[in-house]
Amino acid sequence: MHYGIREKRICKINIVFLNCQVFRYNRTMNRKTIIILISFIFVLSIIAGCNLPSEKDKAAGYLRQTATAEAIEYLVQTAQAEIAFVPETQAETVQDEEGDEGMISRPSSSEAESQPESTAEPTATPDPNREPPELPAVFETDLLHKLDTPHTYEEDTCKAIKNRWGEGKAEPGTVVMAIMYHSIIRGEDTSSISDPILRANTVTIDQHKQLIRNLYDQGFTAINTEQFIAFMESNEYIPARSVLLIQDDRRHEDNYLEHFKPYYDEWGWQVINGWISSDNTTQELWEENERMEEIGLVDHQAHGVVHNINMGNDSSDEFLIGELKGSKDAIEAHFHKTPRAIIWPGGGYGSRPIEIAKEYGYKVGFTTHPRGPVMYNWIPLCDVNDNARPAYRMDGNMDPLFVIPRYWDTDASEHVDTVRQIGKAAKEYYYSIRPIELEYYDIVCKPVLGDL
Repeated sequence: MHYGIREKRICKINIVFLNCQVFRYNRTMNRKTIIILISFIFVLSIIAGCNLPSEKDKAAGYLRQTATAEAIEYLVQTAQAEIAFVPETQAETVQDEEGDEGMISRPSSSEAESQPESTAEPTATPDPNREPPELPAVFETDLLHKLDTPHTYEEDTCKAIKNRWGEGKAEPGTVVMAIMYHSIIRGEDTSSISDPILRANTVTIDQHKQLIRNLYDQGFTAINTEQFIAFMESNEYIPARSVLLIQDDRRHEDNYLEHFKPYYDEWGWQVINGWISSDNTTQELWEENERMEEIGLVDHQAHGVVHNINMGNDSSDEFLIGELKGSKDAIEAHFHKTPRAIIWPGGGYGSRPIEIAKEYGYKVGFTTHPRGPVMYNWIPLCDVNDNARPAYRMDGNMDPLFVIPRYWDTDASEHVDTVRQIGKAAKEYYYSIRPIELEYYDIVCKPVLGDL
């Protein structure tokens, strides 16, 4: 049977009206009643032919879903739902199967349209099937003594990689040359000094000036203790070729004004002093050095109290505390700062002195072993007792940060270019392994430490 257009419209209006009544009262019906009603509407629509488009409808493109089909689909979903229908234009309290009340809130269509779409990118999930590459070995160079090998101290591989390649860090291959000064005298040479030990630790003014000139010409910049510690701990930025000028023992004001202040005024180079906090220090000497600290020329660090007795594992706790805490207390009182470096008196050290130094806030320690320069997470030490160099004690079994080597001022000029070459080779090496380290970081470290 075929109806005309007018009859079809009437039929659709009736069915839609009936559907609306179903929507209105379906919450009070049980599932069985709803299913019977659905079946009734379906049979009625077939008999009436309301859902069957005419050929004219097809030609006009009216093959979209009718109101009846939408109603049936909605009723089926409502009958199968675990909770009653809640209009989208409001929120109301409903009872769950256990009798507890809960609030279901849904935004109206107008509210939903006004809410901006989220632009946040999904969190990347690491591919569990990706195997991290094997990391290359630590950088090595034949420019060191054959028994002096690089030691690392950062145990967290991910942190080490992030510190090397993270934003704002020192560039790979940044190298620090620590130089130990003692006496600087006038004259053409030191032959007039009778004491062989003192003679071995003394340079002339001309030798000193030549060393400074060599450093400057090869692109080195002097840094202070805080800069050095920040670099060694987390690779904070310092100039790619840096130097620590460390003068041991107490010195008068004129020593610094004559030999170091010209470079401080011209280039901003500071000098570090290993200060002996002895009880026999005169008030005049304290005041002179307080002035040097105040203007920023001298960075005073600890060099013991008794000084002429080395610290070692056989030292008593009382002596070690006196040397380390005594230095700390005196420097805090006179220079208004806490020392962070212990320049070991006589170059003596040991595991017990190192542990006590850490307890009092020291971060680094310096020996008298001229093994080479240092870089972030890279310190050359020796793992055996070297009979050919009896003055150099084995230090490879110590915390690397507390046995940092120093060149001697007497021959440091001969090593400046070697230090430069080590830094250059290290930079090339680190950039050659960069893709491997970044891939490893992306797979292993990024989920924990985030992006570089």
